[in-house]
Order: sequence, then C-alpha cells, then structure tokens
Amino acid sequence: VEATNNQLKQQIHPHFLFNSLNMLKTLIKKDPDQATDYLVKLSDFLRASLLSSNPNVVRLEDELKLCYDFLDMQKIRFGDALNFRIQIPAEVQESVFVPVFSLLSLLENAIKHNQLTNELPLHIQVSYLDGHIIVSNNLQPKFSSEPSTGLGLENLAERYRIISGDEIVINNDGRTFSVNINTVPDESSNYRR
Repeated sequence: VEATNNQLKQQIHPHFLFNSLNMLKTLIKKDPDQATDYLVKLSDFLRASLLSSNPNVVRLEDELKLCYDFLDMQKIRFGDALNFRIQIPAEVQESVFVPVFSLLSLLENAIKHNQLTNELPLHIQVSYLDGHIIVSNNLQPKFSSEPSTGLGLENLAERYRIISGDEIVINNDGRTFSVNINTVPDESSNYRR
C-alpha cells in the first residue's frame, strides 16, 4: 500500500516541474522581469513541496500554501484570464489533513483542461463544507488534438482509497466541474484494506 501510494505521488512532481520549466523558458524570452517573479515562486513552491515531513498526508494549511504559490505562478502566466478564490476557515486549515498534493493536482487539472482568456476567464473556487473540500471551476474545455487520459484524477482517486478508504466525488453538469474530497482527521491516517 505504501509503495503504491509513493509511486502515485511521484508521478505528480515531474509533470509539474516540466510544465513549469517550459513556462519559465517562454517568460525569459517574453518578459524577463516576470520570469524572475515566476522563478522565485517556483523556488518557494519546490522548497515547500520537498520539505513535507509526512509522505502521505499534510496539514490542510500547508497544502493550501503550495496551492497559493502555484496559483500565483499561474497568475503571472495568465493574468486576468485566471481568477481564484479559496474560502476555508483558518481553524479548519489548522486542524485537518489531506493527501499530499491532492488539492494542487485538482488546480493543475482545471488549468490544464480549460481555455483561459481575458474575455472568458477561468474561475476556480476552493471551499469547505462539513468535512469536505470542494474544488470547482467553470467549464471551458480546450480544443485539443490530444484527448485527456484522465490519469490525474485516477491517480488522486487511487491515493484517496489507499490513504483513507474514501472515494472522491466528481461532478460535471456541463457548466461546472467539481471534485469533492473528504478531509483526513489526522496525519497518522492510513487506511488498510
């Protein structure tokens, strides 16, 4: 179980890092000052993500710190084409846990699969309700020659089953896409089948 979880978690890092480095390369040519800001955010993000003491779960406030760094990097890239709002009470952030990179994966997924333009910005919301975190966004699917593999959500669903025994809930009503995940009560949580 531990080995499977670690393998699933390690699939996330290289994908994110390659995308970030490609973005940095583009910014260096287009806007060196923005590239510098982006590099500082990327450095902060990588430092925080590598310092996680628990390989499986992290306090929600620490996961949200990674999310803010990631979203700030994306704001440098997309400007007004991306809007986000995180509404989770401080006492909840300090008291519950989530699998490492779980919310981050959902945010990256929303940006990866949707068009972002100033005329039609992507709106991402992260909220909390009765022990659940809901990450939602308006649907503006990218027209791509490469169909989605669904591996990101599949990876997250499997990690949730391993760590907590819970399922993630995915909703798509044609206008809004959302994923609902349970929080984990403590950092020693590890579901065994």
